[in-house]
Amino acid sequence: MAVETLSPDWEFDRVDDGSQKIHAEVQLKNYGKFLEDYTSQLRRIEDALDDSIGDVWDFNLDPIALKLLPYEQSSLLELIKTENKVLNKVITVYAALCCEIKKLKYEAETKFYNGLLFYGEGATESSMMEGDCQIQMGRFISFLQELSCFVTRCYEVVMNVVHQLAALYISNKVAPKIIETTGVHFQTMYEHLGELLTVLLTLDEIINNHITLKDHWTMYKRLMKSVHHNPSKFGIQEEKLKPFEKFLLRLEGQLLDGTIFQACIEQQFDSLNGGVSVSKNSTFAEEFAHSLRSIFANVEAKLGEPSEIDQRDKYVGICGLFVLHFQIFRTVDKKFYKSLLDICKKPQVVFMGHLKVHAACRRPVKFPVLSDPTVFPARDVQSYYVFVSSWMMKMESILSKEQRMDKFAEDLTNRCNVFIQGFLYAYSISTIIKTTMNLYMSMQKPMTKTSVKALCRLIELLKAIEHMFYRRSMVVADSVSHITQHLQHQALNSISVAKKRVISDKKYSEQRLDVLSALVLAENTLNGPSTKQRRLIVSLSLSVGTQMKTFKDEELFPLQVVMKKLDIISELRERVQMQCDCCFLYWHRAVFPIYLDDVYENAVDAARLHYMFSALRDCVPAMMHSRHLESYKVLLNCYDKEIMEILNEHLLDQLCKEIEKDLRLSVHTHLKLDDRSPFKVGMKDLALFFSLHPIRFFNRFIDIRAYVTHYLDKTFYNLTTVALHDWATYSEMRNLAMQRYGLVMTEAHLPSQTLEQGLDVLEIMRNIHIFVSRYLYNLNNQIFIERTSNNKHLNTINIRHIANSIRTHGTGIMNTTVNFTYQFLKKKFYIFSQFMYDEHIKSRLIKDIRFFREIKDQNDHKYPFDRAEKFNRGIRKLGITPEGQSYLDQFRQLISQIGNAMGYVRMIRSGGLHCSSNAIRFVPDLEDIVNFEELVKEEGLAEETLKAARHLDSVLSDHTRNSAEGTEYFKMLVDVFAPEFRRPKNIHLRNFYIIVPPLTLNFVEHSISCKEKLNKKNKIGAAFTDDGFAMGVAYILKLLDQYQEFDSLHWFQSVREKYLKEMRAVAKQQNVQSAGQDEKLLQTMTLTQKRLDIYLQEFELLYFSLSSARIFFRADKTAAEESQEKKEREEETKTSNGDLLDNAVSADPVVK
Repeated sequence: MAVETLSPDWEFDRVDDGSQKIHAEVQLKNYGKFLEDYTSQLRRIEDALDDSIGDVWDFNLDPIALKLLPYEQSSLLELIKTENKVLNKVITVYAALCCEIKKLKYEAETKFYNGLLFYGEGATESSMMEGDCQIQMGRFISFLQELSCFVTRCYEVVMNVVHQLAALYISNKVAPKIIETTGVHFQTMYEHLGELLTVLLTLDEIINNHITLKDHWTMYKRLMKSVHHNPSKFGIQEEKLKPFEKFLLRLEGQLLDGTIFQACIEQQFDSLNGGVSVSKNSTFAEEFAHSLRSIFANVEAKLGEPSEIDQRDKYVGICGLFVLHFQIFRTVDKKFYKSLLDICKKPQVVFMGHLKVHAACRRPVKFPVLSDPTVFPARDVQSYYVFVSSWMMKMESILSKEQRMDKFAEDLTNRCNVFIQGFLYAYSISTIIKTTMNLYMSMQKPMTKTSVKALCRLIELLKAIEHMFYRRSMVVADSVSHITQHLQHQALNSISVAKKRVISDKKYSEQRLDVLSALVLAENTLNGPSTKQRRLIVSLSLSVGTQMKTFKDEELFPLQVVMKKLDIISELRERVQMQCDCCFLYWHRAVFPIYLDDVYENAVDAARLHYMFSALRDCVPAMMHSRHLESYKVLLNCYDKEIMEILNEHLLDQLCKEIEKDLRLSVHTHLKLDDRSPFKVGMKDLALFFSLHPIRFFNRFIDIRAYVTHYLDKTFYNLTTVALHDWATYSEMRNLAMQRYGLVMTEAHLPSQTLEQGLDVLEIMRNIHIFVSRYLYNLNNQIFIERTSNNKHLNTINIRHIANSIRTHGTGIMNTTVNFTYQFLKKKFYIFSQFMYDEHIKSRLIKDIRFFREIKDQNDHKYPFDRAEKFNRGIRKLGITPEGQSYLDQFRQLISQIGNAMGYVRMIRSGGLHCSSNAIRFVPDLEDIVNFEELVKEEGLAEETLKAARHLDSVLSDHTRNSAEGTEYFKMLVDVFAPEFRRPKNIHLRNFYIIVPPLTLNFVEHSISCKEKLNKKNKIGAAFTDDGFAMGVAYILKLLDQYQEFDSLHWFQSVREKYLKEMRAVAKQQNVQSAGQDEKLLQTMTLTQKRLDIYLQEFELLYFSLSSARIFFRADKTAAEESQEKKEREEETKTSNGDLLDNAVSADPVVK
């Protein structure tokens, strides 16, 4: 519409130059790129929120885990239901006892073993105070009481199991049998009884080997004796003390004397009141011995084989059962006993923590095979590495494949075999690690570094297996349920065949009925989730159901294999977790530093750190059962601290220093510090450590990249603050760290300095007395140059350096510097006054003043040059220092130092203005700066914003003021000293103006000699500028208000006339002599002419410098004129203020 309203004049020729098409293509391309990015972003979000199965889980980051263990909701009575009531009762009783034993075993393994093992940990001998032992034991008494109750309960269960078995197997032929037991072997019951006896044996072994526990117990008993003698002192009632002492004695007798197992087997198993007969029951004795031999045969056959699952753990139980059998029946099968002992030649040791349990009837056991345990890991570690790697590849491939329905059963069998293979590898590796480590400890042999590295590799493999199962949790969970059903189906098929065989036989007997009932019970129980209770019932049912040859031999073995697989698969996650549990590492944590050193040396596989820390984390759940400290958290903190200290010392700190060293050497390659050729000194790729994901430990993540970055940031920042001129080097090192190691470092944000920084303002301020004597001032360029140096160069200081320093330290440094200068000047003026007061000097000066007054009319008011020369010579006669300096030379130096100090103050002011103008350059208009506070108030923003705006206004006004005017430091230093100088008591200083002519003469001679040394080889004392003298003279003349007196001497005119007169005389002589052709004389005259020219030039330079310096101190006005001007200014201010008040009063009525 708008286009139509335009007049024809505005139209233009629509020439197509192709630009629109190009623009359109660019926009389309950008739009396409945006859509691609957005699509990929949406896809990532969709993937993150997707609930698809098969995704990889992260062991360290996942907040939740999947538990596959099925829990039984029904009670045993509901599960065990058949028409055969008697069999129901038998199976129910045995199943209940087995469940009870499993609960007791779990409680012992989690609570009591760990509570006892960790007693005394978390406190080193150095940190233990007197009385801490007793306090720890005092806290532990309640735990021992719980243990006592637990042990009593175990005794009762053992007694009940023996009685229940004895009641079933009756030798009395007259008495009625509960069920027919011929061919019925409840091997599961004996295995469970063995597990319970193992618990009691382990408790004994832990307590017997626990020296700290026994020592603390003894000290606690002594404490109780002290309390007994004086109960009131400890605030304890005496009547409560005796029962407690009896209780302690009972605890000691039951637990601490190492007779827990012995007391159990020495119980009175025969009922005294005519109940169950045990010791005289020959049928039970034979059944007991038969089951013992069966279990042993199974263990012996599998021991050390690749397919060993848990047989090793049953060995101690067999030994316990053997001793129990002997204790009850007092018979020994010597052949079996020999077989039992022969097995000890293999390393069959059950470990709990760092304690070993030799369970063969408490006889000392030797291990001839393992006299050198180093053969164990070194030989196997490489082969296990290959096995586990290939197994992991199988896992990945088999779980990634889609299941085909036509080969579903075959696929499930393959998966089942792969899962069980992983578990078997975990079991074998775990056994090797525990056996080797504990054998080293028991044999008191030091481990070689090779063994430590090999064992640590095995630990990593163990955790890798656990992580593999966890990573594929979703697929494993899906597979496990299918595999379980498949195995149950196979078992049901086998039982179904046997059941049909029993039914087909028409002969009726009670025994056949029991078998049929047992098979039905097994079938019913298998039709459901594969819980522990159901598998236990199936096992007990099959003990009854396998009699009378219901199963053929070729059928029974596959059924047993299927049931064993079912046991493993149903508890796969828990069993893998148990075998991969590295809690034992707590007792062998001395290997950790060696392991870290190895990781640092071989940085290639740095990622294995994750596995080791995962293993170290396994100690935490066990430590939470410790009861001897105020809280288990104390123990956890000690462990955490210890591990972190080792990690810092052996890895992180070394890594930080190595990276820093590498960066430094790389930045300073031009210095050629040492040979860094990787072909000669080797090379470590430390960058691999920075590609690691953060390592989880306790409630933190250890991020190696962040740790090293923080260290370098901190180091570079601190070192830059110490030496600010190195900022460029550290900046380069930061960039190198980014390029070489990918470390994103923080900028220091410190004020950068120029590379030729020179001295810092603070340094000069603190040593101003040294500075003014060692540096020379140049008035025109505002620069200080070092007088002499041991190096081949001289340092200089200019306005840029000063501005940088002020930016570094802040503008507050300026006033402090002026205060330091004031203090310095005070000391110098004291020396100045002493010199002027000296009789020799004062008398000569007074004489000169009188002389000048007398001859000034004849001499055209000019001070004679000869008189100044005569003064100079006269002073030299008073004495000379060892360096060849007269008193006048020293006085000149004093004035130069005063002038240098003033030059430094001038430079500080210029530097401040320079700094302020740099800071204010971002403000667009200095004349019109908006008030941010007012703007914020108008917008009604938050209080914090208002404060920030107020602060900004204040900073801007400060900068504006500083950049506009600066502070008149010269005026301040004149005002502070002038009144003192002009007082009547300092009348001797009024002679100063008359000493200036000889001083200038002395200065010119010194200056010429310094400049002449510039062209000589030995440049000591060479200089081309020293304007400090001119500044000093101008400043002192101002303080004394003697500019007019000095000007009245017309000294520089007198000098100029004198040299011009001499130069004319020499020129005239040259003209005369040139006719005579005396070359030598001509050369002498030329040199004289040149010499006079140089002197005149030097005096001219001094005159110009002095005139320039006088401008700083307003030489055009005398003290009287300045005071008059000040009064007039004050009166004007008063008048203007009065006018303002009058205006305000007159305006009032209008306002009203």
